[in-house]
Amino acid sequence: MACRLADSMFLSKGPFHKPIRSQRIGAHYSSGICNLKWDNLLQKGIKRQQCSRRNRTTFVQAIAIPVAPSPPNSAEYRKQLSESYGFKQIGEPLPDNVTLKDVIDTLPKKVFEIDDVKAWKSVLISATSYAIGLFMISKSPWYLLPLAWAWTGTAVTGFFVIGHDCAHKSFSRNKLVEDIVGTLAFLPLIYPYEPWRFKHDRHHAKTNMLVEDTAWQPIPKEEFDSSPVLRKAIIYGYGPFRPWMSIAHWWIVHFNLNQFRPSEVKRVAISLACVFAFMGIGWPLILYKTGIMGWVKFWLMPWLGYHFWMSTFTMVHHTAPHIPFKSADEWKAAQAQLNGTVHCDYPSWIEILCHDINVHIPHHISPRIPSYNLRAAHKSIQENWGKYLNEATWNWRLMKTIMTVCHVYSKEQNYVPFDELAPADSLPITFLKKVMPDYA
Repeated sequence: MACRLADSMFLSKGPFHKPIRSQRIGAHYSSGICNLKWDNLLQKGIKRQQCSRRNRTTFVQAIAIPVAPSPPNSAEYRKQLSESYGFKQIGEPLPDNVTLKDVIDTLPKKVFEIDDVKAWKSVLISATSYAIGLFMISKSPWYLLPLAWAWTGTAVTGFFVIGHDCAHKSFSRNKLVEDIVGTLAFLPLIYPYEPWRFKHDRHHAKTNMLVEDTAWQPIPKEEFDSSPVLRKAIIYGYGPFRPWMSIAHWWIVHFNLNQFRPSEVKRVAISLACVFAFMGIGWPLILYKTGIMGWVKFWLMPWLGYHFWMSTFTMVHHTAPHIPFKSADEWKAAQAQLNGTVHCDYPSWIEILCHDINVHIPHHISPRIPSYNLRAAHKSIQENWGKYLNEATWNWRLMKTIMTVCHVYSKEQNYVPFDELAPADSLPITFLKKVMPDYA
């Protein structure tokens, strides 16, 4: 399970705004986006939270009015589910005959064009914002340090996004420049560039494919039941520690040469040598100048902030109760990349410092789109494929849904929460349900 937790990088549902008639509807999505029972999803969304209401006595005259049930694939049902999960929109299932090429062909050619000025502007933005963050840390009183760390951790995430573009060959027309910039951009994160690139390519090739995707995976039931100790580790890892689980992925996967193909080992070894050289020079300098507390203030805390975004971006973009993981024989690229990827809006300062990595659907349609063209590509996708998109604004209910519901794999329901399978071991999950707000 250590590798499972490591490879998983990257709400109890809130009440609906309107009362929903209780009705059991046996239905399922087409094979496009999900094979699941809408009645299960809807009932779970309703019963997770109970609104507290003041006791009051009201006399009403009951009148029986027949109400026709809404079709399970209707806009009304999707709206109810989106409100429950913290989404703005849950997309319609994508028809089986739509291919990824069909979607790519609707994109303007200009969104694939590399602009050197814009690329290096992103480097300037990240370098400047990171320098400002370090200055803020050096000058802030202790009670303002969390704000300085939040800024600096977000700014250094921008370096990751620049390396991310280099790995996808969307930063420069010169491959050597991309390899150098990508390696340097990852060094402050102590992240080996080439190992990450190889693993991340597989995430794009097999997004939301069971076993094969290298990002967040649902936990197999047999793995969850295999050991009490392992079960508790899984519950903590997919519950309260989930926003930092990319640290486990970073450590276990990227520094192990046995995780890579023989053709990849040489490049992986070079990246590891660069990382260890940076650690061997950079860390002693920080310790010499500022001491152990300076190392914690100037490097460790921003690094933890970066991993918060690394984990959060990955799970938010690919994890939701209605988004299925498919076995290899059922998986379809267009459905996984268009229907199985979530667009999420964050506060503007986060989007700027992180170079629009949150505009994620076009990035999964084609990783060759540079980060500075993602918004134009997303606008085109909205115009041509808008009704199929899953969209959200980052909020408490969305995070609560992921952290308290999206746990163990189920072909029928997509996910079964830990506390339904092992209530006695799931105190971290019940704690999250109590303390995390429900509002979107």
